[in-house]
Amino acid sequence: MAGLLSVGGMLAAGPAWAQTASGTPGQDAPAETSPVVVELFTSQGCSSCPPADRMLQEMVHHPQVLPLSLHVDYWDYLGWKDGLADPMFTRRQKAYARAQGSRMVYTPQMVIDGQGFVKGAHEVEVADEIARARLRPKSVRVEVGKAAGGGYRLEVLPTEGLAAGPMQVTLVHYLPHKQVEILRGENAGARIDYVNVVTFWRPVADWDGRAPLKLAFDPVQDRPGAVLVQRAGMGPIEAAARLP
Repeated sequence: MAGLLSVGGMLAAGPAWAQTASGTPGQDAPAETSPVVVELFTSQGCSSCPPADRMLQEMVHHPQVLPLSLHVDYWDYLGWKDGLADPMFTRRQKAYARAQGSRMVYTPQMVIDGQGFVKGAHEVEVADEIARARLRPKSVRVEVGKAAGGGYRLEVLPTEGLAAGPMQVTLVHYLPHKQVEILRGENAGARIDYVNVVTFWRPVADWDGRAPLKLAFDPVQDRPGAVLVQRAGMGPIEAAARLP
């Protein structure tokens, strides 16, 4: 659906999600620097996934969106093993489904800030969810910087006047780009580009959401990374920050 999109009575060029991520006339997003986190659950063995993979490619250039590609392993039985898949991401997607009262998982699926769920590569739906995420008040602020002795320093602070609650702080590393030639399965013969492929995902702290949390840590992989702060029980992602 790329092309011309009507926004506030004006015609704007480009994908719908990019217009809402940049801001819509008459709607001012909160003045915060936390990007909207878009988790794409995808698989090299899924014939419906390439359009969503291409949509994620467009998002990597937008500073107000943090797209992450999480490859699941439940399509491997079709004859092509996804070398980027991790059972951890399958478990994460299933945990989202349980939190939503569902027993089904599918690809592609985009989860926006832990609370907007889009099945398939539906640009307008993704745009709507990104717009909602940007307009929702953030209860957390996260700051990441270089530590004096090397590594990183992290500070997570509650936003005044908003509710606290148990949250999890997670460190993520990702591979910016990987091109894969798929030889078997539903996408046999295709050469697909994947972006921001998550290669490391690990909780580094639990936080009660009240007193400021300060941490010092080293990067685990020599790749770009980010820190996510998510409410317990697969709740909303309240804040995110890219590693400098």
